[in-house]
Amino acid sequence: MFRNRKLGSICYFVTDIARTETFYRDVLGLDIDNMGDDGDGHGWLMAKTANGIELIFFQQESRPGNSPIIVFEIAEGGIDDVVAGLAEKGATIVTPVSHAPGGWSAEIADPDGHQISMYQSEEQPRSLKK
Repeated sequence: MFRNRKLGSICYFVTDIARTETFYRDVLGLDIDNMGDDGDGHGWLMAKTANGIELIFFQQESRPGNSPIIVFEIAEGGIDDVVAGLAEKGATIVTPVSHAPGGWSAEIADPDGHQISMYQSEEQPRSLKK
């Protein structure tokens, strides 16, 4: 299911969004886009790497093991179908398909509990089944 999927982003949970922006911009030299408020009073950040993979930073409790999360892009749509197919194969659904900034996301867990996320733009259909 993920063999032909593009790795689209890596998400980090950080405790201080302003400190994170300063570090990645001023120390690492990345171009950082401040994406504004995500609805809970905290902004979020995005930086694109040279190979097109986005680094995304959300302010929330951060502890070892819950960050970073790799995110596979579901570019053609059908995130509901992908998640249903993974569940049929025995994957543990951590977060069902839910709204995310600019689209939809869902998370599954591998056998050790590491989260694997998928994201689809809201411009694509959530299901491709007719």
